[in-house]
Amino acid sequence: MMKLDILAFGAHPDDVELGCAGTLAKEVSLGKSVGIIDLTQGELGTRGSAEIRFQEATNAAQILGVTVRENLKMRDGFFVNDEAHQLQVIEMIRKYRPEIVLCNAVDDRHIDHAKGSKLISDSCFLAGLKKVETMLEGNIQAAWRPKLVYHYIQWKSIEPDFVVDITGFMDKKMEAIMAYDSQFYNPNTDEPVTPIATKNFLESIKYRSQDLGRLIGTDFAEGFTVERYLAVSSLGDLI
Repeated sequence: MMKLDILAFGAHPDDVELGCAGTLAKEVSLGKSVGIIDLTQGELGTRGSAEIRFQEATNAAQILGVTVRENLKMRDGFFVNDEAHQLQVIEMIRKYRPEIVLCNAVDDRHIDHAKGSKLISDSCFLAGLKKVETMLEGNIQAAWRPKLVYHYIQWKSIEPDFVVDITGFMDKKMEAIMAYDSQFYNPNTDEPVTPIATKNFLESIKYRSQDLGRLIGTDFAEGFTVERYLAVSSLGDLI
């Protein structure tokens, strides 16, 4: 059994990198154990292929220094939030027993992002119910519910409920993103241009982090939304 501090889910390989790679890299540097679960292989993407995306995801995971990365191979574009898919996610939550789960934006341009967001959120709750039975390698899994579920921000400019200072980790974030060479801006490729394969989109990743950082007095930050109020023990815990 491998227990992780943080488990980040993404509907597609590269979602996690775009949404919260800076935060994950920072947590790894602080000694936290981190894993990534991709729901689909991104096989419907205009550029690249499932095989290419798998290798890119592997490379990105090595750059970030995460402990484990798995792909559930759900159908890109067509997975749904039903019992069968929830059980797949529950197995992962119970397998790695994270304290914190990070997942897709609650609303976004790509339909899989909001679907993935709700699927993960619902599964985190169900994973804590003892009467929901799952098996892993022939053994009944114990119930486990993460303490916290946070949603990163993707294409749409959603107002965050809190931000994480990622100053010092922006270069690592961009390196992990650019591990997906098939997906993002490359002036030397003959692949079709997509909304995320433009120079403007690539630059927007950095200036969004710069703007969030500006608002908290740092160089770079990543934003998240919450499902319940954030709680602190004292005012001194707020910075």
